[in-house]
Formats: sequence, structure tokens, C-alpha cells
Amino acid sequence: MSENLDKSNINEAGKSDDSKQGLEDAVDGSDEALQKRINSGSPSPQRLQRPHSSPPRFVTVEELLETAKGVTNMALAHEIVVNGDFRIKPVELPEDSLEKRVKEIVHKAFWDCLSVQLSEDPPTYDHAIKLVGEIKETLLSFLLPGHTRLRNQITEVLDLDLIKQEAENGALDISKLAEFIIGMMGTLCAPARDEEVKKLKDIKEIVPLFRAIFTVLDLMKVDMANFAVSSIRPHLMQQSVEYERKKFQELLEKQPNSLDFVTQWLEEASADLMNQKYKNSLPAEDGAAGSQNTVMPSRIAVQNYAYLKLLKWDHLQRPFPETVLMDQSRFQELQLQLEQLTVLGAVLLVTFSMTGPGIFSQADFAEKLKMLVKILLIDMHLPSFHLKDALTAIGEKVCVEVSSCLALCGFTPFTTDKETVLMGQIQAVASSDNPIRRIMDSRILTFLETYLASGHQKPFPTVPGGLGLVQKELEEVAIKFVRLVNYNKMVFSPYYDAILSKSLVKS
Repeated sequence: MSENLDKSNINEAGKSDDSKQGLEDAVDGSDEALQKRINSGSPSPQRLQRPHSSPPRFVTVEELLETAKGVTNMALAHEIVVNGDFRIKPVELPEDSLEKRVKEIVHKAFWDCLSVQLSEDPPTYDHAIKLVGEIKETLLSFLLPGHTRLRNQITEVLDLDLIKQEAENGALDISKLAEFIIGMMGTLCAPARDEEVKKLKDIKEIVPLFRAIFTVLDLMKVDMANFAVSSIRPHLMQQSVEYERKKFQELLEKQPNSLDFVTQWLEEASADLMNQKYKNSLPAEDGAAGSQNTVMPSRIAVQNYAYLKLLKWDHLQRPFPETVLMDQSRFQELQLQLEQLTVLGAVLLVTFSMTGPGIFSQADFAEKLKMLVKILLIDMHLPSFHLKDALTAIGEKVCVEVSSCLALCGFTPFTTDKETVLMGQIQAVASSDNPIRRIMDSRILTFLETYLASGHQKPFPTVPGGLGLVQKELEEVAIKFVRLVNYNKMVFSPYYDAILSKSLVKS
């Protein structure tokens, strides 16, 4: 909102920062800190053990509606806390929709009626006074408790009883009221709305002016709602872990099989680690020995590995685990970003191997080449995207850039045979079984696993060889991934521990 509005909240913001720090540290911190935070405020795992798989009991329609409402509220709270970019947007009805046509007809009828009243001799102000009353309430809703002077000004100038008396006596100056309203809007609006408010001063006709005022007020309401969201986020963060867990427990009591996919997900991760299926790419943590030849992974190691499996999930063929269902789209986005990074890293590694270190030591050339490849892979998430065709174009562009750089630097130029080999190797990256691509994929997963185990507050682990050119992008993805995982652990680890206690003992 305005500078005055922001300044009045500085003290509250400072307090909020202190109060939320503990939870944020746990979300960002290591597994040890996270586990301490979970244990300190969590019900015992025994109380949260997964019920025996059984069909859901019969519930009433009222119970189902209440449960749906709880899940909706939980999803909204989760979105506000997890998504730092969460914003409320103005409602825009679809073009040519019935709702939009009805709204336009009703609004036109109202404004036409206002125009007729104001054009009478003498003018009738019934509709205009109602509008002023609505504007008054809206302006008052923007104020904080400390804005006593502004509240008194609005109440005094927009006194509806006094305005009615002036209208009855023919002494009402509607233009003067509009001028005061615009001035107050300029005081209370966010800086982004200054231009819209300024344009209101250029409208001279009363009806178009009031229509424009309400349009800008609607935008200011959205700004105020977003301001409120940013203000409550620190407080909501403190309560969201307990809130989400409570709501999920209520859902679990009504639908006892709501952990079936979670159980399958965790047991599969545990079995993979036990069999050391991905020994080369995902090293297991130390654990207790189950037998002479088998090392039992810790529950933290299983959970970490399970979250890494979500980055390779087949979303079309497999149901997503229930506890991370609200974040499925986020895991899909991370998965696509990592696939793009894998291809990008493989292309750069192939090019680097073919051209030698000399060319990549040239100022800005490596970054220029990376940006070129990234641009050509930008639509990789679209169904219409064909990786093989894109890599063909990338191979041609890379060869042109490399040849140009070699010529400028006085190095031995690329032969036709070398260009053909380089383009062929780049095109081969299209296959998921390509050795270079598999190496990139394995090293990326290793980096994420190491970072997840170490936590945010420690320095980034050393980036594996070959990933130096995409280090910045990889670290950005790693931060998002670890924050998402740690927050999910804060909420659901008691359930995971209960499931894994049974699973590991059984194993």
C-alpha cells in the first residue's frame, strides 16, 4: 500500500520475523535440526500409525462437505506458506460468457439510471449518494487501526446524512466529493496504482468518473488483500504445520486408506535402498546392520530417497502419494527443470570435450553458448516439443558459434569431420539411454541427495564434474526442492516414521 501504510507495519513485521525464524530454520536446515523440530511439536508416531487398510466407512453428505471444505482451506494455507510468489488476482470472466454478459447488462442499466437522475432538473442524487456510501466503506476498509486522522477525514467529508441534506437543499457539489475521494485514493493506494488514480483527475463527466473510481477501487482491494496475505504469512507459517497435520488427520479418520499410496511409495524407496538399486547415483546413509550382507538404511535416508524418486515420477501412469498431492505440480515443474538441465549439461559437456578447454576459457563464450542452448530448449515442457529436432538445430548453432570463436581466437579451425561428429553426439543426447545424458542425470541426483542431507544452512556441496557450467541453475532448483521437502517433512514425518518403522522391521 502507500508509504504511510507500510511504515505503520514496520514494527509488526520485525516481530513477525523473529517469531517465524524457528520454523524457517527448520524448513531450511539440516535433517538433524528438522528432526528435532518435528519431535518437539509432534504427536507420537504411535498415535499416527497408519490404520490397517480397509474400505472407507459410510459418511453423511454434511461430513463430506465439511471434509472438502477443510481440504480446500488446507490447500490454500499450504499455497500461501510454500509459494512466496502467491498473489490474489482480479477476477476476469471469460469473454462471451453468460456471466460476463449479465454483469455488463446490469452495470449498464445502473449507470444509465444514474445518468438520467443527474440530468434531471433539479438533479436527483439517490443513486449517487448510495455510491458515495459504498466508496466510503471501501476507503475505511483500507485503513489500519492507527490511521485515526484519515478515518476522521473520511467520516467527516463523506457524512451521508449531511450529503442528503445538501442534496435536498440543492447545495450538493458532487464534483467536490469526487475530488476528495480521488485525493484519498491517492493517499491509500499502492505505488503501482498512482498512474490509474492520476488519470481519474482528467475525467470531467460525473458518471464516467464514478465508473472509473470503482474500477480503480477494485484493483486497490486486490492490492490490500495481497498486502494482508504478506502480513499474515509469518504468523500462518507458525501454525501451518500443526494445521495441515490436523486437517490431514481428520481426512484420514474419514478415509482410512488415505495413506495407501504413501505406504507404497516409502516401501518401494526402502526396498530400492536395501537392494542398492541406485548405488552409483544415490549413496545411502549409515544405518544399523540388518544382516552380515545388508545395511539397513535410516528412516531419514529412506525419506530423502523417496523424495528424490518424485523427481522421476511417471505422473500419467502412477498415482501421486497422498501427503504430497498438493505439491504435485511443483514436483512436476522441478522434474521438467531438471530434465532441461540434464540435456543442457550433456550438450555443453559434449561440446567442451570436442573443442578442448581453450575455447571455454574465452571471456563470456561459455555463458553465451549456454544461453543459446537454453533458449532453444525453453519449450521443452510443451507436448508439441520434439527434442530430437531441437537438438539438431542446437548442433548446427553450436558448430557455427564454435567455428566463429576458433577463428577469432586464432585456434585451429574445426574440420568438416569434427563438425559432423559434434552434431551427431549432440543429437544422440535425445535418447534417455545416452551415456553422457545418464552421467549428467546421475550427477545431478547425487548433488541433490547430498544437499538434501546437509541442509540449507551449510555451504553448497561441491558440484560434480561436468556440471560447473550449469551450477547456478542447479543450485536454484536445489533450493526450491529442499525447502519443499523439508516443509513436507515438518508436516508428515510422524506418519512416515510410523510406516517406515513397520516396513524396516518387516524387512
